[in-house]
Amino acid sequence: MQLSEIIREKIGRNGPMAFRDFMEMALYYPQLGYYTSDRNKIGAAGDYYTNTDLSAVFGAMIGRQLEEMWELTGQGTFTIVEYGAGTGALCHDLLDYLESNPPFYDRLKYCIIEKSPFMREREKVRLGERVGWYDTIADIGKFTGCVLSNELLDNFSVHEVVMEDELMEVFVDYRDGFFELLQPAPEALKDYLKQLQVTLPKGFRTEINLQAIDWICDIAQSLERGFVLTIDYGYPSAELYRECRCGGTLMCYHRHQVNDDPYHHIGEQDITAHVNFSALNYWGLKNGLECCGFTEQGYFLRSLGLMDYLNTIERSANAGFFASPGKAIAIHNLLNGIGSKLKVLIQRKGPMPKQLTGLALAGTVV
Repeated sequence: MQLSEIIREKIGRNGPMAFRDFMEMALYYPQLGYYTSDRNKIGAAGDYYTNTDLSAVFGAMIGRQLEEMWELTGQGTFTIVEYGAGTGALCHDLLDYLESNPPFYDRLKYCIIEKSPFMREREKVRLGERVGWYDTIADIGKFTGCVLSNELLDNFSVHEVVMEDELMEVFVDYRDGFFELLQPAPEALKDYLKQLQVTLPKGFRTEINLQAIDWICDIAQSLERGFVLTIDYGYPSAELYRECRCGGTLMCYHRHQVNDDPYHHIGEQDITAHVNFSALNYWGLKNGLECCGFTEQGYFLRSLGLMDYLNTIERSANAGFFASPGKAIAIHNLLNGIGSKLKVLIQRKGPMPKQLTGLALAGTVV
């Protein structure tokens, strides 16, 4: 049975479902959801590219930032927890870079939390025994280190809301096709906006990601000392709720084509919504995570010395790195393409003696 039919039958039995529940089924329904199926999702044969597909130097720069974090936490045992490692490319490139720093590498524990059984098996083939896999961060226990997520939160299932005379939530029904209807929003969604001091104008449609709040709260419970490094598409509240985004930020990706219709290619296309970084910062603070800084990925990589690193590679290998059009385009995208769209938020738990190098060019208020 196709996933669309399963969703139709559930609506037939139980009535209209919240869009959040529809999105959860479309992305994560066992064996048939987009992320739980065995189809290729990333790269040329998939539906989209990530920054880790562009160049291994991305992982090297993250490695540089992690080295500094390790030093700031006292150079003891350091646990990296990566959520949703995808193909395992970032983990592979990170470990490859950090292996040249034996004092750190020998004290390093790398944990992956992976929701997709298919991607977990791919990761295990690529990464081997140096990495451990876990279902939840609580399974790891208390630790000092860094929680790392790269293009993860924009795939969390979101509530869709519309402001009318009161806040309304989008539900999905079926009759000769899927269609939307509105019902009064529950208090949890109203409280989310109230705590962030957001007032939506009438007719404004947007997404509310309650799962991201649970995520940052869970991390704060497990992280004893260290950092949370979040790289994703999104904005602070001041940008996210501007009039130009009155229709929301929901987007779908299918075979490298972008559309805004989540009711076609169900289980065969990615569905994303931009992250509210102000919400992560706000609930992080409430749970003991202080904001270190917020910036664009391009600025983050420049601050960590990406161009000097590439020049060093070119001199040592005499390989003409920048003479290769493909590699030059990849670096341009890391810095100025998706690098200008992806944002970097770093939060910390515990006092740290200095500002992080990767945030030297940070300037945006979150």
